[in-house]
Amino acid sequence: MFSYIKGTLAEVFEDVIVVEGGNIGWNIHVPLSVLDRLPRIGQEVQIFTSFQVREDAMTLYGFLNRQDLQMFRLLLGVTGIGPKAALGILSTLPPHQLRMAIISEDVKSLSKAPGIGAKTAKRLILDLKDRISAGDVLSGGGSFADGEVPAPVESTAGAAKEAIQALVALGYSLTEASKAVNQVSGAEEMTVEEVLKASLKYLAI
Repeated sequence: MFSYIKGTLAEVFEDVIVVEGGNIGWNIHVPLSVLDRLPRIGQEVQIFTSFQVREDAMTLYGFLNRQDLQMFRLLLGVTGIGPKAALGILSTLPPHQLRMAIISEDVKSLSKAPGIGAKTAKRLILDLKDRISAGDVLSGGGSFADGEVPAPVESTAGAAKEAIQALVALGYSLTEASKAVNQVSGAEEMTVEEVLKASLKYLAI
């Protein structure tokens, strides 16, 4: 029903923001990861929305880009995960970290979200791992720090190079990312997802 709402950021609460547009104050539920990236109150903001209708409520959920909105919708497609649980997951794991946790089958990280136990985390991985690629992690991940992608990465070929870039986007230093990927035996013959999974296991040690 609503693709996005564009207007003035009027109020910010713990998990809800109010965007004023068309002389209406829109109450929009957002994950904690959105709160950190909002403009100042009084400035213009554009929120991509999902309108959820239930017997007892009609609720808007919002995100700062379409990729994060799509991640929310993917979560809703998993059995046992409703809007509240999906928002809780995205508040615990920002979208790019969530994508990484899924493709690396990181049950422990997923289980940190409220109401998500190991069984649900495994179901989430099973349902979504084929719908998320390393390319999604690279396109939706965090930003690189100044100078974090110098020549050493450029000299690394194929899947290993993309894996290093994805790890740096997640917050690891270039040195940490390169060292982890270099520990992966046979990386040149593996997919990006396989290299990432193996690298994350090394970083978790």
